[in-house]
Amino acid sequence: MSRESTAVLDQPSLVKPGHRVEADSDAAALSRLRRARAKHRALVWTLRAAVLAAFFGGWQLAATYWLDPFYYSKPSLIWDRLYGWFAHGTSKGSIWSNLSVTLQEAVYGFVLGAISGVVLGILFGRAKLLAEVLSPFIQALNAVPRIVLAALFIIWFGLGMESKIATALVLVFFPVFFNAFQGAREVDRTLVDNARILGASRLQILRAIVVPSATSWILASLHTAFGFALIGAIVGEYAGSSKGVGLLISTAQGTFDAAGIYAGMILSTVLALLAEVVLGGAERRLLRWRPPAGGTATTTL
Repeated sequence: MSRESTAVLDQPSLVKPGHRVEADSDAAALSRLRRARAKHRALVWTLRAAVLAAFFGGWQLAATYWLDPFYYSKPSLIWDRLYGWFAHGTSKGSIWSNLSVTLQEAVYGFVLGAISGVVLGILFGRAKLLAEVLSPFIQALNAVPRIVLAALFIIWFGLGMESKIATALVLVFFPVFFNAFQGAREVDRTLVDNARILGASRLQILRAIVVPSATSWILASLHTAFGFALIGAIVGEYAGSSKGVGLLISTAQGTFDAAGIYAGMILSTVLALLAEVVLGGAERRLLRWRPPAGGTATTTL
């Protein structure tokens, strides 16, 4: 063996043994954490499935032996109604066309109500005099029953989608407005004062400080806002429409079809849950910059 080779072998290793052990322990800990999370997720979904099975099984049993299915229906009849709607259509046309109409009304109302609620909420939150002058009128409008507005919108806009979009818009606007208003009011005053000292304009303060600070408030309201939009669309269809899930529920009520009413409720619930999944993903992407609280994972319902 040459002198150079001996010298190389005699040199201490560039990678210390402790570093490799620490890296292996970190990898093992991460693997255990992932397995624990997977087990926890599987347990949660198993328990959820068990709750649903117990609920519907108990309902089926009660409707078979104790409850009158004419009034309370039962899961098997609801399943038959849903299967009939998807396989053969409804009395008001294809189930897909009815779902499409309701979804379009809810989405348009949600988008318009969210945009107007965010813009006006932040504007009122930063303009104290404007908020003091107009706040009683906002509170008065919020106190108007929504079913009355739905009937009024039908008179104004007719039986088309416009009246349902207007109803959905109103239901979305107020929760988003109040959350955006509060979020704009909760901005750290020190940050605003420092930005002004550094020469930032009102628009720059609004864009760089106020809007990011109010984002969490706004996104929190959006989770429930789409459900309100869906309610507004269905209430508008229930009051008067030619298509939609609300019309299917109204028709089922007129014919004392309890299974049809429950089937319509299930369809609207599925639409709301799908929208919640989409909004949850959008929220995680928008708030990716925010570090997790305490560095630990949190469990959400």
